[in-house]
Order: sequence, then structure tokens, then C-alpha cells
Amino acid sequence: MSMGNMLRMVLALCVLSSVVVTSSAQTCRNQTFSNRLFATCRDLPQLTAYLHWTYDQGSGKLEIAFVHAGITSTNRWVAWAINPRNTLDPAMIGAQALVAIPDSNGAGPSVYTSSITSTSTQLEQGTISYPVSALSATYVNNEVTIFATLTLPNDTTSLVHVWQDGPLSGSTPQEHSHETSHQNSKETLNLLSGSSTQASGNSRQRRRNTHGVLNAVSWGILMPTGAIIARYLKVFKSADPAWFYLHITCQASAYIVGISGFGTGLKLGSDSEGVEYDTHRAIAIVLVCLGTLQVFALFLRPNKDHKYRVYWNAYHYLVGYATISLSIANVFKGFETLENYVGDRYNDWKHAYIGIIGALGGIAVFLEVFTWIIVLKRRKSENKLPHGENGVNGY
Repeated sequence: MSMGNMLRMVLALCVLSSVVVTSSAQTCRNQTFSNRLFATCRDLPQLTAYLHWTYDQGSGKLEIAFVHAGITSTNRWVAWAINPRNTLDPAMIGAQALVAIPDSNGAGPSVYTSSITSTSTQLEQGTISYPVSALSATYVNNEVTIFATLTLPNDTTSLVHVWQDGPLSGSTPQEHSHETSHQNSKETLNLLSGSSTQASGNSRQRRRNTHGVLNAVSWGILMPTGAIIARYLKVFKSADPAWFYLHITCQASAYIVGISGFGTGLKLGSDSEGVEYDTHRAIAIVLVCLGTLQVFALFLRPNKDHKYRVYWNAYHYLVGYATISLSIANVFKGFETLENYVGDRYNDWKHAYIGIIGALGGIAVFLEVFTWIIVLKRRKSENKLPHGENGVNGY
């Protein structure tokens, strides 16, 4: 066989292979259902899922077939849901779900409705806010298909829908994966045109990360560090007045960065309808007020020998330590809010922060003991002069 003929044969085989692969690719258009026809279908962008529907806008009647391929085990649940608030962030909280669980004995899947009220849901069976009829499901060739007819509010043109799959513990649904494909399995769907708008999940995650880092570093780390500098470095005469400028720099930086974190939090909160963060926000507002008071107090700081200096010191210590305590508490409150929203995705961050705060606490305990030893030795050597030095720890 000549080289030219061989090349033509190889080219023909490549073309034939590409035609076969293309024709065998799974799309909603080559899916059919016994005794069921749907006006429109869509290949969903995540999790190898497909949605078929027929919609009558006047009556609000929506007939759907949701197909989820790749379910190779009966030890998994599948769900398709509508969020009546029409919010993509979060789309899960408040969603009204249709849930199917394949039967390990080969019988048809169990299928039911579930109203999702939190991210810790186990998809308990219950009524949903939409009238549902003709609810059924099949499990064939590793595909779970949910059929249903729902009645939407009249003149609805679009909806936010979300779809998921996850593991079972016995017969109880467990939390789904937090991989990108699962995080982004949601969109706004125009029921009339079939067009969709997907969530910008990466942008929201960046904003969450930015907010967390700014506030953990400022209120949660720099503030306690500044207090440690002020309390312990002033014991060493060689550190005066360097400790004061270090203290001011640390606290001022914490305040400026913290205000930036507070601003990102307000924006993030306004874009996160359905996420409960009232306590976290309230503490943040108190922190900003206390931090602002400390900044203004710096301009009213009396001289060391002024008769009101003792009162200013008491105020400064009281507000300062209250700010630090609330700061650390609110960082953990932020982690708690995240856990309610995205599960344990930020556990590593939380453990890292616990390690940092633990280290700062250990340093503070060591310096507390060490500086007291220095102060007691200094007092002993000075024979406890009646007009000795005053300051933190009584010196």
C-alpha cells in the first residue's frame, strides 16, 4: 500500500471516529421518554444533568423531566429544586426540592418533596410552596430521572433552579460535595426562551475570602499584637519610646484594614440574602464604634503628670481590652456563619487562626511572667522608692 493511500485511510478513519463520537455524545435532544413529550430542553452546565420542560405561562403549569446521568451507585440521592426568592446567592437556602433516592433492590426510586431551610438539611420529606402532581422517578442505565408537574405563580417567566447529588447514610441524605461543579450547579432559567444566567461563584468566593482575611488579620491578629507590645515592651527602658510608636502603628493599621474589612462585609451581607449573620454584623458595628473611640481618644491623651491621666488610662485599657475580646469572638462568629452557609470548607482557615491566637496567648503568658520578674527585681534593687515608676502591671 502506498504512503498516499495509507494517509487517506487514516484520515477517513479519523473523520469516521469523530462522527461516531459526536453522534453518541449525550445531549438533551437525543433523550426520549415513554409517552412524554416536552417543548424545550437544556443541557445543564454542571453535574451531567439535563432539564426538559413544557410551560404554560397563563396557568403557571410547568411539566418537567430532570435527568441526572452518572449515578453509578444506589447509595446516592438526586435533587432538583426551585428557589422562590429568585436569588442565586444563596440558591440552596429556601429552595423547594424534588428528591429521588434509587432503590438498591431494583425497585423504582423513592421520590418526594422537601423544603430546604438551611445548609445542614438532610432533605427531610415535607410539603413545598408549589402545588405538585404526577411526581415520579426512574433509575435506568445510571440515570436518575424525576418527573413532576408544578404550578408556578401566574405570569412567571423565569426562575432560579438548583440541582445536586450526594451520598446517603443508610437511607438519609448527607451533605453534598463542595467541589466547584457542585457549588455552581445553579442558574437563572428563562422558561420562555430557554436562556440562562449562571452564578459568578468565583467572584463571591473571592469576596468572602477577602472579607475574612482583612478582618482576621486586622481585628483578630493586629489588635491583640498591638496590645501585647504596649503591655510588655514598655517594661524595658531601652524600648522607650519605640514601644509607643510600634503600638500606635500596629493599632492604626488594624483599624484602617478593619474598616476595609467592615465595608466588604456590608457589601457581602447585602448580596447574601438568606444567610443569618445578625450577631456577626452587630458585633462588627460595635467594634467599629469602639475602634473609632480609641482613635479619637489618642488626640485627647493627657500628659503623664496630668491629674486626669489616670482616668484616661482606665478608659483606654477598658475599651482596648473590650475591643480585643469582641474582635476574637467575632472572628469565630464569622467562621460559624460560614459553616452554616458552605459547611466545613473553611475549617483549615479556622484551625490556622486558632493556632495563631494560641501562639499569641502563649507569648502573652510568658511575657507576663517574665516582665513581672523584671519589675520585682527592679523594685527590690531600688528599695521600693515611694515615687518609683508607674505603668502596666503596677510599675
